[in-house]
Amino acid sequence: MAFRSALITGASSGIGAAFARGLPRATALLLAGRDRDHLTKLAHELASPGRMVRIVVADLSDDSERGSAIAAAESAGVDLVINNAGIGRLGRVIDNTPERESEMVKVNALTPVEICRALIPGMLRRAEAGQARAGIINVSSAAAFGPMPYFATYAASKAFLLHYTEALAEELSDRPIDILALCPGATRTRFFERAGIEHLGFTMHEPERVVREGLQSLGHRTVHIVGPGNYLATAAMRFLPRRFVTAAVESVTRKWS
Repeated sequence: MAFRSALITGASSGIGAAFARGLPRATALLLAGRDRDHLTKLAHELASPGRMVRIVVADLSDDSERGSAIAAAESAGVDLVINNAGIGRLGRVIDNTPERESEMVKVNALTPVEICRALIPGMLRRAEAGQARAGIINVSSAAAFGPMPYFATYAASKAFLLHYTEALAEELSDRPIDILALCPGATRTRFFERAGIEHLGFTMHEPERVVREGLQSLGHRTVHIVGPGNYLATAAMRFLPRRFVTAAVESVTRKWS
């Protein structure tokens, strides 16, 4: 974990804030998110002599603000990128607003692609010049492994991110960069409240566990699913008949509202 500078998106709370707290104190931080107050408070908490912690307030669904976050990361010369920002919305696709559906795709899928494409060339140059390694953690989801009625766009966007990350890792397997798709299941954050889910009905992991397992897995594997229960569930979604999986998931997600 000898990273000099890290970009963390979605750092205002939850898994993003836990990543900021979980990285070594020698790593400078660029914290990106929409909540200025939360970012400022976190920056004050983590800053120390010799450690720079900066914030960039950005709505990553907005092209201009997404560009500002990328420009700030380029200026910081980051060697670790944690694409954690993500949003979801419970409901049938035709009942969600078009704006909300598009926002999920932009934040969950488009943003990591643009960040990776913009930052990887510089990360590789610096890693090769310094005989070091760079890193990328794309936070996907256990939901990426199967279709999820009532959560269709969220799950599909995370499936895109999972497949993109696996392919990207293979393309760059001979370069000094480690790339991980981190797939947590239900985690104790504000995500479900914001998604409109009132009754989840099963145990959630703490964000600190997600972060710990993610950082431990970087450089050792390309995909990591958090928790044995989530691993078994995703295995079932991969191997059982697709129609059966879709119907089974629908029977669960329909009860969440």
